[in-house]
Amino acid sequence: MRTYEETVRDILEIPRFTTKNKLEHTRELLYRLGNPQEKFKVIHVAGSNGKGSVCAFVDSVFQAAGKRTGLFTSPHLVDIEERFAVNGRACSREDFVWAAEQVRHVCEFMAEQGLPHPSFFEYIFAVGMVIFEKCQVEYAVLETGLGGRLDATNIVKHPILTVITSISLEHTEILGDTIAEIAKEKAGILKAGVPIVYDASLTEAARVIEDCAFRQSCPIYPVYSDIVKILLITGKKIAFSYKSGYDGTVTKFEIPFGAPYQVTNAAVALQALRCLADNEGISEQAIQQGFARVRWKGRMQQLCPEVYFDGAHNPDGIEKFLEAAGQITAEPAILLFSMVREKDYKCAAEFLLQRGNWERIIITSVPGERGRDCRTLAEVFENLAGKSQQTVKIAVIENIEEAYARALLLKKPGQVLFCAGSLYLIGALEQIAGGME
Repeated sequence: MRTYEETVRDILEIPRFTTKNKLEHTRELLYRLGNPQEKFKVIHVAGSNGKGSVCAFVDSVFQAAGKRTGLFTSPHLVDIEERFAVNGRACSREDFVWAAEQVRHVCEFMAEQGLPHPSFFEYIFAVGMVIFEKCQVEYAVLETGLGGRLDATNIVKHPILTVITSISLEHTEILGDTIAEIAKEKAGILKAGVPIVYDASLTEAARVIEDCAFRQSCPIYPVYSDIVKILLITGKKIAFSYKSGYDGTVTKFEIPFGAPYQVTNAAVALQALRCLADNEGISEQAIQQGFARVRWKGRMQQLCPEVYFDGAHNPDGIEKFLEAAGQITAEPAILLFSMVREKDYKCAAEFLLQRGNWERIIITSVPGERGRDCRTLAEVFENLAGKSQQTVKIAVIENIEEAYARALLLKKPGQVLFCAGSLYLIGALEQIAGGME
């Protein structure tokens, strides 16, 4: 049996020597593991932004209803076992190592037969399903990785519900360069006759989802932006009302987040939960309790007074981040920023400089090979700031620990520090901040 450290090292090495496989390969892998994904009920969630938050809301409510849950999400912020939560907590290291060993043995046997090795995401998806079976979860909430149609999670044959959150332009080199093309890829998770809940605020995306649903006889449950109204917003919580589309009933909820965009995510989760309520025994009291208790790190997370972490990592996410930042403070703030290579950093820089209110921006690097070179990032920010005659001060500090320490040092009393651009950045900062407390 490998140690925890050896297991993590081996799994993190997988991207160096593998490529994505067809779904048939993942089906074969899970078949040889005994099809653990068929031992519990599945809620399958795709989307461009907010899918992790929606998963967290649903998972929290199911726990409040007394159900035993598994939550599969990505990426992890600090420890890899965060991806496999059981009843709201990262699975034990012992269960993680045990499950990874089961998957490793099957992969080695498949390799002996000339079959390719799973990609990183395919591998950890298999690990997660084995963990959930071992822990005897009743319900698993699964977040897709990239896209939906070809995502490893899409081997699940009979989810009890599918959910699609907001759609935006992302991974255009893989998913397509229009909203309609991306929506079609996300809608690939729909299954014949299975209800679909979806964010209908973007007409172009909604039409594609509805067309796919019609062809597969899926009952549709659209969620429109006008059904929610924010009643109270502070840096730590939001109270909002939700108007039912059926009878016009207005219900009030409270969620422990400071970002307005979480209200939309809560509305999508609420519609999903109400679709499941009768069959799965989910009461309105459980929804209220689950919403109030939900925890989801890295989404306008207040680490300490006047310091916020947000994993906004694409143009749509950056827009929502800026809206939330404007709600938190009207004064010029400090921004610590970085992105990974595949994201649209030029568009993000434009949004941040045109719509943000910054005294200074500190550019740093996301640790690891995926990180965008901070000098390239800084050059884009400096050029855009020069053209728009911005007075914001821009600095480059490659080492993330030094960059965070410098940002804290420069922050004046009462001034707000925002850290954003990537969940990988937030994960690294979580480790640094934890060590500094």
